[in-house]
Amino acid sequence: MPASISRFSPGWRTLGLAVALPVALVVFSPATFAADVLVVTDSRHPLKTVGGERLIELDEAHRIERELAAELPADPEQAAVIVKRRLNGGGGDLHRRIASAYQGVTDAWSLGITSIPAVVVDKRYVVYGEPDVARAVARIEQHRRTQP
Repeated sequence: MPASISRFSPGWRTLGLAVALPVALVVFSPATFAADVLVVTDSRHPLKTVGGERLIELDEAHRIERELAAELPADPEQAAVIVKRRLNGGGGDLHRRIASAYQGVTDAWSLGITSIPAVVVDKRYVVYGEPDVARAVARIEQHRRTQP
């Protein structure tokens, strides 16, 4: 039997390609090569994310503070009571949002992020100014292949 003849019918080869190609695209996509992807931005710099990356919005804490301070009375004592009520009423979810927002700012600062948007891979590589996370990760992966 010649080597070019397959044991499977042409229909099975087509099915195999139809299954293998999408799987290969997912397995070898730039986002799956990176172990840890962190994206740093703010609300004025929207991004195209790929999913699975950690997103830090540097102005998130400020937005939460604005929510808490919305429509407060001029009297400082009354305002303090209302803010405390809002903080307590927000429960654990609000406290987690506040903690996460400030932790994100701390993490970005500790990594030395100098401008946004920034896509950081493995806390070692960064691409600035690219709003498409997949493209930024692909650039990093290309660099890693040429500079191991």
